Amino acid sequence: MAGFVSNLLILLLLFQNICLGFRSPLSVFKRYKDISTSLPNECLGSDQPVISFGLSDFALDIRMPAVTPKQSDTYLCMSVPLPVDDEAYVVDFKPHASMDTVHHMLLFGCNEPSSTENYWDCDEGTCKDKSNILYAWARNAPPTRLPKGVGFRVGGETGSRYFVLQVHYGDVSAFRDKHKDCSGVTLHLTHQKQPLIAGMYLLMSVNTVIPPGKKVVDADIACHYKRSPMHLFAYRVHTHRLGKVVSGYRVRNGQWTLIGRQSPQLPQAFYPVKYPVDVSYDDILAARCVFSGEGRTTETHIGGTANDEMCNFYIMYYMEAKHAVSYMTCTQNTNPEMFRNIPQEANIPIPVKSDVMKMMHGHHEETKDSDTSSLLQQDKKEEILDQETKGSDASYLLQQAKKEEAEILDQDFHIEEAVEWTGLDLKLGQVSGLALDPENNLVVFHRGDHVWDENSFDSKFVYQQRGLGPIEQDTIIVLNPSNAELLHSTGKSLFYLPHGLSVDKNGNYWVTDVALHQVFKLGAKDKEPLLTLGVPLQPGSDKNHFCQPTDVAVDPVTGSIYVSDGYCNSRIVQFSPSGLYVMQWGEETSLGRSGPGQFSIPHSLALIPDLSQLCVADRENGRIQCFRLETGEFTREIKHKAFGRELFAVSYIPGGLLFAVNGMPYPGEAESVQGFVMNFSTGEIIDTFIPLRKSFEMPHDIVASEDRTVFVGDVHAKAVWKFASVEKSEAIAEARLKNEPESRDPLKNMDKQHLVQQASSTGVSFVLITTLLIIPVVILLVILVFIRWRKPTVYGADGERKLDSSSGRILGRLRGKGGGGINLGNFFASHKGYSRKGFDRLSTEGSDQEKDEEDGTDSEEECSASPLPPAPSSS
Repeated sequence: MAGFVSNLLILLLLFQNICLGFRSPLSVFKRYKDISTSLPNECLGSDQPVISFGLSDFALDIRMPAVTPKQSDTYLCMSVPLPVDDEAYVVDFKPHASMDTVHHMLLFGCNEPSSTENYWDCDEGTCKDKSNILYAWARNAPPTRLPKGVGFRVGGETGSRYFVLQVHYGDVSAFRDKHKDCSGVTLHLTHQKQPLIAGMYLLMSVNTVIPPGKKVVDADIACHYKRSPMHLFAYRVHTHRLGKVVSGYRVRNGQWTLIGRQSPQLPQAFYPVKYPVDVSYDDILAARCVFSGEGRTTETHIGGTANDEMCNFYIMYYMEAKHAVSYMTCTQNTNPEMFRNIPQEANIPIPVKSDVMKMMHGHHEETKDSDTSSLLQQDKKEEILDQETKGSDASYLLQQAKKEEAEILDQDFHIEEAVEWTGLDLKLGQVSGLALDPENNLVVFHRGDHVWDENSFDSKFVYQQRGLGPIEQDTIIVLNPSNAELLHSTGKSLFYLPHGLSVDKNGNYWVTDVALHQVFKLGAKDKEPLLTLGVPLQPGSDKNHFCQPTDVAVDPVTGSIYVSDGYCNSRIVQFSPSGLYVMQWGEETSLGRSGPGQFSIPHSLALIPDLSQLCVADRENGRIQCFRLETGEFTREIKHKAFGRELFAVSYIPGGLLFAVNGMPYPGEAESVQGFVMNFSTGEIIDTFIPLRKSFEMPHDIVASEDRTVFVGDVHAKAVWKFASVEKSEAIAEARLKNEPESRDPLKNMDKQHLVQQASSTGVSFVLITTLLIIPVVILLVILVFIRWRKPTVYGADGERKLDSSSGRILGRLRGKGGGGINLGNFFASHKGYSRKGFDRLSTEGSDQEKDEEDGTDSEEECSASPLPPAPSSS
């Protein structure tokens, strides 16, 4: 009987696991498949757009939906959404195209296609936002191949959410039989994190002018590379009709190494780099396009129509994942003199047969070139479009001309106070500095029981309260950014008047003390500084002294140290990673006028590593000034009336967002104290924000994370606020719901009914699955009750206890204690990047979440340190 029961239990558990199979990995793609259409019968290929290879890998089939182009040189586009929300990696491409019908194909990644139609004429554009070329296929050219271990990052918070396929049908005589075309590409994607991330580097001329009739015109581009090492594996060239040859090089110590050289009149696919080329910090990337103005009667400029020209050299590269940048650009020529030494091959045109020229440019003068449609859509609204460069973001650069390169921003959000944040209740001294460490924890620098008032310094800026001794509390505290629980603290008995704070990529704290006139580097667990700059308690303005330094920033790539100095000096000082003086720039503001590079208290620093720039909050001039890291050259000013007379702090996050806080208005002035969100590229204010609890008194520092969470520290209120990003549409909808309980719009009511129907359908599915899962448990309980009822009394109490114990173990497993428990939360949590929102946390055994918690991550469920002791009241 016992053997029969055991076998029965095993069968029931197997049945339970089969029930779990209703939630297969393919169900992740249900949202996608519900809105996808299968390929028609006349098209060869898979009728299943998404095919799972297991828990981590899947294939995505992207095909033209049975189209028949009507005329030669037709460009058709279609889009496919990424079928998953979490981060994934494209690791391979398989083209499906015939050289008889397709001239070339390009695959773009972006977040908003230009059309929602099944397919559309690419004259409408490819994408509305910034996009990257991920893949290119052309007749008579090799297909794009990714090296092993390399992937394009898509999805998640920062990756593309749509793929847009562009197909150029050259000669349509092959379609005389009216057959349908389903050309496209199959992507191999994986959720497994790739050690190497692929990206695109674009060298592009924006100011070349080709005089009419001139036989040879050179367009040169060159930029110093200022990031982590990258490895080049493919290149692509692009011009219009006048281009003869395009060449790209890496220049290191005066030596020119060829990346690739090609005629732009040949198929413009990505060609493999013949010999491995790596690019390191301070190398130069250079390119030359050779044009001829013969046959033209007017000047030819860079532009988006077929009668304009372009000079583009694209490089596909890969980098280590921890340093990866997906897109970089160069539109300058930083060293024109060096092109005197460019290899002679760069000046020799590559001959192209006339039939190939005809194939490339079609049969009519008005043929679309395929490189920058958005220029016309967004600017000139002209009739001829150039698609491909739109896909790689060059049209945006054209519109910006010589402005700094930056990503196009999604501005549909609003910053609001996170009212659940308990950080306002912490007992702190004057909060002078904020930063985020590599784990995204909030680091706060405060003054404990010391205050900066009118008695702190004499007229020569010498600190007058040395008798108080250093601050006896921990001045650096590390908080959980979710719930403000104390994680770590340090900095006791080191500082007199803390001011600026930053954290480098290794987690070291960099701080300034205006009383000591010094800058310090501290390890997170060190009691003594690792590096000290300046002479204690001695103000000065030479290479070895500071005068009330305000802030410090460390370049994550080079390790260079930048100090804003300060209240009584008006300069930025650069030091080497070991603390050796390198250079300085800046001067005091002239009377009545503040020019470039002039400061009236350079108060806060923000590094923009993507563009090798340093931005400074020029406090008393109420503006932001930005400079090139390598030279200190002034690049731009951002100033708005809303700033008022003072701008205290500035912070930058990758992707092009700049955050700032201003000071209290002077009597009689209207500008309020508030926070600002700006588009770094344009300087435009996107949003402003203020607290809901308490009020800003003197917001002194600001720091933001990539998810647009913002922290503001106030030196007078002795508080730290947390703000979070919310969708504007949500905020508007919430406001409307408050003001309009019932919509009068019948279309909106129809939408509501549709949502109710969806919810009802979902509810039925949930009830069905839940019922199927409960049945075996109920059967098991009935069997156990039956066995217990039938069991003879001769077993006695011990026998009953044994049976109960066994039953308890089995039931414990069924409740989720064992590996076979029903745990939808764990099933999805086992895929990295998948959010647990919407699932109850039943069990974490064997999941990544549990491992992360044991390793000491930021989980809110971890035990936290005791709260800070109340600080003594300040004088």
